[in-house]
Amino acid sequence: MLGRGRLPREDLQEEDMMPIRKLLVALAAVAGTAAAQAQVQDKAQLERARAEGKAAFYANITAVEPIMKAFGEATGVKAEYTRISASKFVATAITEFEAGKLMADVVQAPLPVLELLKDKGVLAPYRSPAAGGYPEWTRKDDRIQLFGIEYVGLIFNKERVKSEDAPKRYEDLTLPKWKNQIVMANPSNHPTTISWLVGLKENVFKTEAEWRSFLQGLAANRPMFVASFGPTPAPVESGEKLIAISMPKYIVTKAPAPLDWARLSQPMMGTPRAIAVTSKAPHPAAARAFVDYWLSKQSMQMLAKDVGEYVLAPGVYPPIDGIQDAKVIAIRELSDDEIKKWGAEFKRIFDVK
Repeated sequence: MLGRGRLPREDLQEEDMMPIRKLLVALAAVAGTAAAQAQVQDKAQLERARAEGKAAFYANITAVEPIMKAFGEATGVKAEYTRISASKFVATAITEFEAGKLMADVVQAPLPVLELLKDKGVLAPYRSPAAGGYPEWTRKDDRIQLFGIEYVGLIFNKERVKSEDAPKRYEDLTLPKWKNQIVMANPSNHPTTISWLVGLKENVFKTEAEWRSFLQGLAANRPMFVASFGPTPAPVESGEKLIAISMPKYIVTKAPAPLDWARLSQPMMGTPRAIAVTSKAPHPAAARAFVDYWLSKQSMQMLAKDVGEYVLAPGVYPPIDGIQDAKVIAIRELSDDEIKKWGAEFKRIFDVK
């Protein structure tokens, strides 16, 4: 008998080789049949998708029109995109679903949003073959597939701050040189910033005392507060402020603004992004075809290149110098009660008026 992974010996007789050859031919036939069946199934699904005509997509992600267009060109199926903010996503989708009027075939949102929709029966089981190469932990179950992390880091004005002077640790934000030079989303009421600050406690700082010392030092530097991440880059690119707790993707979307990111020795953190097919999709075949395309390497490359997103498709990174070497981890989303509790605590610590 041949050992596992070994080639046949040259001194084997022709008659000894016959069973092996028959086995190899049989295995090749099985593999060929399976591949052919998969191809036929893919073609059949695509034909059904074309017959359905379109796939309606509810999402909270921005600048995805190039993917919508490429999907249509590749499949002959129209993609219709409706953007819904994360804060309104659950209420909108569940209200429409319970009224029997949910028009979305596919939904994309932060993982906790899709978890809530799953609990309400809004999501259908579907494991896309396009996600076969993704890390195992990205497949939450047979309904939800993770594809990216809404990563948060530190971005700075590279014309006013030398890269060697940028923070190397989060603790560096407490240094006196950053007083009145930081911009961040309001820590008393911005859910993602609240979750990020708690994520530092749970994933970066060794003790709660160290974490609270960091919070006090950051607050003492009197950051400028804005409503969300969206407005954080503007004061930095204009030079009004030097650094922001923000998303490195703005280096791509705001180019050629003078923005760079701080290469921290600690991980960047963010909320996982996920995608799913709805359980009562008006166009179920088109929905599956859209999810397959969305998770493809071609689509993820567009999302990374054009939008600066941190995606989970292997080997795909945004065009940001050095980002492939960064450690990016997914943090848990806090419950509504936790958001309220920590929001009130941060309002006190940061003396938010």
